[in-house]
Amino acid sequence: MREFSIHQPDQTIKEALIQKVDNLNKPKHSLGRLEELAIQIGLVQQTLSPSLNHPCHILFGADHGIERENVSVSPREITWQQMINFTKGGGGVNMFCRQHGFKFIEVDMGVDYDLSAYPSILNCKIANGTKNFLHEAAMTGEEMDRAINTGCELVDRCFEEGCNIICYGEMGIANTSPSSIWLSLLGNLELETCVGAGAGLDNPGIQHKLSVLKSSVENFKAKHQNTQVTTEEIIRWFGGFEMVAAIGAMCRAAERHMLVLVDGFIMSACMLAASKLYPEVLDYAIFGHVGDEYGHKKMLDLMGAKPLLALGLRLGEGTGALCAYPIIESAVHMINEMNNFESAKITKYF
Repeated sequence: MREFSIHQPDQTIKEALIQKVDNLNKPKHSLGRLEELAIQIGLVQQTLSPSLNHPCHILFGADHGIERENVSVSPREITWQQMINFTKGGGGVNMFCRQHGFKFIEVDMGVDYDLSAYPSILNCKIANGTKNFLHEAAMTGEEMDRAINTGCELVDRCFEEGCNIICYGEMGIANTSPSSIWLSLLGNLELETCVGAGAGLDNPGIQHKLSVLKSSVENFKAKHQNTQVTTEEIIRWFGGFEMVAAIGAMCRAAERHMLVLVDGFIMSACMLAASKLYPEVLDYAIFGHVGDEYGHKKMLDLMGAKPLLALGLRLGEGTGALCAYPIIESAVHMINEMNNFESAKITKYF
């Protein structure tokens, strides 16, 4: 698996950032999370005057072998149908990208359908979906490496265009299943506390999903009983191609000192996996929202994450991250445009 060189941002500038924020003409800490965001962004960019340039949103699509076990209320064909819908600008993700000025990049990592008639979808297909992890590993080591490297290459393209803030979305029916297992195994949590309704399962459906995922984990542990299980192996055995590509993209963006805006349950699972490989990646992450999927809050708590929004979202696609973007813009405008006490000739009273 590709190795990354991800380091905590240089802290030398932190005190100067704090001083600048504290000297803006406002009561100390009165702009709350905006102040924290401004300091984080300044640290990542190593400047007292941060900026947000050429924001990009990459949506990775792929199918999952575990879908064959009826763990999702949505049928498999929804993946390719929505991928085509996105090419016509008709998805929630399209609307929010237009609203907030993001470049939208759609990528076929492993959709079980021929999308070659749609040239706006980048063809990075590894296979027509992963294998069924109830019985075997979702992907080979070589396939995992290809997914990681594809994520990196796409981030490099955005970076070379001037992007310094990026977010990711996913389209893959049944991808809450691998996300729940990652949360359980990487977070050392009981699987029951990690499995939710996904796209809308009823209670019997959730119980069936839990039963399938329990059997999958038991089979995995039985096949690895004489070996030490690594984070990489957990990623490979259960992950989707779109999810592994996102892990590579998150790590590469952090390596290039870009801000990573994190979406909901699936993308938070990818950030959790990335952080188990490289804890410093979290210094570059801004978590957009906490969604309604059962277990998402637990996942965020494991990373010490403070999401910006709680709007009851569970669409995926990166929509929650995109909705949070104006708050990040406000933090940058605040540190750059608010007057300070001295220039405004206002008595500094603290």
